[in-house]
Amino acid sequence: MSETGKYVLVGLVAAIVIALDQVTKLWVAREMQLYQSIPIFSWFNLTYVRNPGAAFSLFADHSSAFRIPFFTLVFILAGGAIAFFVRQTPASQKSVLVACGLVLGGALGNLIDRIAYGAVIDFADAHWNGMHWPAFNVADACISVGVGLLLLRGVFVRDDADDQAERPAAA
Repeated sequence: MSETGKYVLVGLVAAIVIALDQVTKLWVAREMQLYQSIPIFSWFNLTYVRNPGAAFSLFADHSSAFRIPFFTLVFILAGGAIAFFVRQTPASQKSVLVACGLVLGGALGNLIDRIAYGAVIDFADAHWNGMHWPAFNVADACISVGVGLLLLRGVFVRDDADDQAERPAAA
């Protein structure tokens, strides 16, 4: 893959995530009433909620005049960090590039909601024995999977460059 190709891959993954995220949120907002819940499995419901905050409703009690600029700035900083990381990543590391696309697409999908609605549309409600995981959406899932892939790769995969750096130079 060429250097340009790696940016195309990240952009394509991000675009797919954004499309899936926005289509599912649009469907939920059109077909369900706020706080309506539809059981799917014994451990999973579709439940329409809006989260004005970040993960686990962080900053939810702040005004939208604070939240929207704050989350926009966070997205700009995170997007810049992802772009820098992608630039440093060799084109051969496709799993890293896909993970970056997942994180970028998820972050942008949620930013779109924050700007359009002042809150993020969540609908996936996983629960077990009366305990509920906070509701989430496609964007949240993609961010989690992308970060998880990056962490797993960082822990379990050694690059040839790392191996070369640890080998003593030939005398």
